[in-house]
Parts: sequence; structure tokens; C-alpha cells
Amino acid sequence: MQETAQEYRQRLFSYTEEKDPIQLQAGAAKKIEHLLKGVPATKLRKRPAPGKWSVAEIVAHLADTEIVAGYRIRMILGAPGGPIPAFNQDDWAAALHYEKRDVRKSLDQFRSVREANLAQLKLLSPEQRKLSGIHSERGEESVETIVRMSAGHDINHIRQIERILKPKNL
Repeated sequence: MQETAQEYRQRLFSYTEEKDPIQLQAGAAKKIEHLLKGVPATKLRKRPAPGKWSVAEIVAHLADTEIVAGYRIRMILGAPGGPIPAFNQDDWAAALHYEKRDVRKSLDQFRSVREANLAQLKLLSPEQRKLSGIHSERGEESVETIVRMSAGHDINHIRQIERILKPKNL
């Protein structure tokens, strides 16, 4: 059974309880870099199972979703209460050729866009962080919600990468 949009939001929130989502986001690229260190590209491109993303595809996804998060925050700030479009991650993975993207270039993209987004967030007033838009699947989402979900999204995929790269016990 597929999780609902609300269940997805709650699951991501559960990963960040009691933690500062900005600090979690600030450390995500470094954690991923550490996980990838010394791992051959062939292993990073290998899918753990049919229909499951490889580590390289996960990192490409993180890079693209960071662009989306920054766009959504900017849309809310520029037009509070406006629509926030959803996207189909599997369609993006296919159309944007995640399977062909260089994992280290994807990580560099993730890091640079994340740094730009965090710099922008630091400039926001408390009132601006509470502004919201209407997500087409999840309903009302504030800037704060997007920040917290992004941190949970990072944790979700970092754990996924850890599982894929974990040495198999014999």
C-alpha cells in the first residue's frame, strides 16, 4: 500500500524531531560525500534491486529536489498563498537521465544549490518563514514546513545510501 501525501510528510518530520532542520541540511552534503569516498563508480551506479534507484540516481534526485525546494520557497515569498506544484520523481529520473549522471557532479550541484538556499533562508524574518503556499498534493505548506521536510528528505535518502553501500554479511 502506497503512503499518502500526509503520511509522507509525517514520516519526514519524524526524522527531524528535536533537531534543527537548518543544521541538518547544512551537514547533508558532507555526510553524502563521506559515504561516497572511495566507492567505485560502478558500485555507485549499481541498482540494489530492479526498480530501485542506485546511489548515483539518489544523489541526482537530491540535487534536483534541492532546486525544487528553493523554487518553492521563492514562489511562496514572492506570492504568498499561491500554488506549489508537485512533480513525479520517477518521471524526472527517467527524463533527466539520472542513470547517466556523474554522481560527483550531482553531489557538487546539490552542495552548491543547498548552500545558496541556506544563505537565502538566513535572510528571512520569522514572519517570512511562516508564509505558505498550497501544494497540489499536500495542501498548505509554509517555508518552515519545506525546510523541515527537506531535512527529513535528506535523512531518508542518506539512510537509503547507507543501506545500499553497507557491506553484505556472509
